Amino acid sequence: MERSTIDRLKQLFGNNFIGPDELKPLLERLGWGTEISVPDMNYSMEQLEACVTDYLLVMGLPCIGDKTVNIRNLREVFGVDPDVSEPCFYNQDWYMHEDFIDQPLESRWYLLRKEVIEASRAVMPEQLMADSYAFPSAILCAWSFFACWFCYDGRLWYHDFVWCCDTDHNGDRIYVGKYHDVDGVNKNGFSVHRHLALRQCYAAVNCL
Repeated sequence: MERSTIDRLKQLFGNNFIGPDELKPLLERLGWGTEISVPDMNYSMEQLEACVTDYLLVMGLPCIGDKTVNIRNLREVFGVDPDVSEPCFYNQDWYMHEDFIDQPLESRWYLLRKEVIEASRAVMPEQLMADSYAFPSAILCAWSFFACWFCYDGRLWYHDFVWCCDTDHNGDRIYVGKYHDVDGVNKNGFSVHRHLALRQCYAAVNCL
């Protein structure tokens, strides 16, 4: 992509733009290298102009040097202990054998909403998908979260979870986010959870 196009997009989106320059602080923290390729724009100007207020325009990279951009490798860098360094991932390991954490980003641009949609709160993901919501991938959410932290000192979905398009091996829906627990019970960390669906193994017993 030409530099003039990048500059135009940066001017259009302002602090909602995460391009090659904005990724530099994150790349330095990752320590995987700084040589990256900028993909061509995959949205029309009409689409972009309609999204400048509520969406981030994020440049996705499938790899940096010899490292794949996926949740496993990001977790390896950022760790799971906020007492050691922040930002970090929330300390849990249930997903370490799940396929979705090895799913890389694509070499493309993404439009990703910054704030949760109020009408979607406490609505089951199946209903939201039936209503034509398009969930992002867990790796896109994680990549955007850490990029915003280092570039703009921003805190995406700081107290909210967001549904993802990924599922675990049982087909349970992945949701991520909620870096900070307002009740102070859990430590800080970018969370990766799964929404357990009701199956035959869930049942009840009486207690008399």
